[in-house]
Amino acid sequence: MSKKTAIIIGAGPAGLTAAYELLKTTDILPLVLEESEFIGGISRTAQHNGNRMDIGGHRFFSKSERVNELWQELMPLQGSPSYDDIKTGTEKDLNPNGPDPETDEKVLLLRNRVSRIYYLRKFFDYPISLKPETFINMGFSRTFKAGLGYMKSCVSKKDETSLENFYINRFGKPLYEMFFEDYTEKLWGINPKYIAADWGAQRVKGLSLTKAVINVLTKPFKKKEDTETSLIEQFYYPKKGPGQLWETLAEEVEKLGGKILRENSVKTITLEGKNIKSIGVETKDGFVEYKADYYISTMPIKDLVNGMGEEVPNTVKDIAINLPYRDFMTVGVLVDKLLLENKTKHKTLGNIVPDCWIYIQERDVKLGRLQIFNNWSPYMVKDPENTVWVGLEYFCNEGDEYWNMSDRDFTAFALDELEKIGIINKSDVKDTARIKVKKAYPAYFGTYNEFHKVREYLDGIDNLYCIGRNGMHRYNNMDHSMLTAIEAVNCIKDNSLSKSRIWDVNTEQEYHEEK
Repeated sequence: MSKKTAIIIGAGPAGLTAAYELLKTTDILPLVLEESEFIGGISRTAQHNGNRMDIGGHRFFSKSERVNELWQELMPLQGSPSYDDIKTGTEKDLNPNGPDPETDEKVLLLRNRVSRIYYLRKFFDYPISLKPETFINMGFSRTFKAGLGYMKSCVSKKDETSLENFYINRFGKPLYEMFFEDYTEKLWGINPKYIAADWGAQRVKGLSLTKAVINVLTKPFKKKEDTETSLIEQFYYPKKGPGQLWETLAEEVEKLGGKILRENSVKTITLEGKNIKSIGVETKDGFVEYKADYYISTMPIKDLVNGMGEEVPNTVKDIAINLPYRDFMTVGVLVDKLLLENKTKHKTLGNIVPDCWIYIQERDVKLGRLQIFNNWSPYMVKDPENTVWVGLEYFCNEGDEYWNMSDRDFTAFALDELEKIGIINKSDVKDTARIKVKKAYPAYFGTYNEFHKVREYLDGIDNLYCIGRNGMHRYNNMDHSMLTAIEAVNCIKDNSLSKSRIWDVNTEQEYHEEK
């Protein structure tokens, strides 16, 4: 008897995890169809002239035992610290008998998490701390107003009808205006007063100024699993970027008998009653029809529903095709040095600032975040001892003014901004690269408030399982995306028509992540 088959749309963390779980725990054979030529989705690692770019920044941290096990099945933890303790003096000996990062290609490193806010041309801790330096940098007037605003937020709570009110309830209005409003508007393109509080409830649900204070006081007594995600101090990271892990997972899927086809774009979905009958795929060689017993989708829901044609009720289709997304661009910049001084206790190669991310809160630039790839892993940089490789993150909409600028013009614009806020001298720039990513962030405004109608319709298609960030129009982390894949496979194994266990992932109140 022929084995059952599953078609998985998308070779990102969710799609690859689904394929791996099917092969490890069932007799179902997966076929993974990936629209692009790359593995890993937005978690891939791009390469340019010997330097590697993590598109968006991906920390490997999870409270899920299964996810941590899977990561370590693919890449063992580092052995004795190497590369002169990774040139920071802060690496720990995770596994004395494990691989040596200096000689082994596939290994997970333990990295220090440092993320700060750049505001008023000064650094502030993220999350906001109550250190004397914070108050000095803010100045007396701002500090006084922030204190009054926070006290007011403790006694007078706003209805959380928007992301703005969500933040004000946790930090007070002055701190919200200083450290959240402008950055959030850069990220989403609209003011937080017009964004559903769902995004905050999912991404920073446990974070507040009170929590930050409590964390400082209770930190010595806390277990790792009790730590808020936005307060973690260390995380795992593949030696050569996140894409290295997903490429390794893709190799394992193929070794186990699964098939991955790149540059295969799903265009049509044919329904028959309460099931998908087949899908139409555009390939380099023409249009191909595929049939399977199960369909697992990570493609954007607006594209999935649009591909179903006239079978979808108009109300559902209108909501789905108008779901908003935010697109993304990274400009890689290689420089001899940064102008920023390392005034922290962290040791770094070349004494550069230790940050993985720097949130650019300055109002006079469009730049949203700055990544320093040297600090994610020195193996991401061709010459980490003599150069600094950074990524400038811009949030935009496909087709807008910035998206349509040529690589040359936009890179010049980005370098002007970086120099303007005192981070580099343009004369120190050695190389640049620009990468665009469509539909990087599913957004929580527009028709999103009626999204439950789309979910109900898709859940009613018995052999369809929507997983991952875009597949669920939910701002999932990598580990959450993986867990949705695992739960989808569990539904298939249990012959369960209910998809609720998939949607329940990343709804627990104690788990969150800032982005």
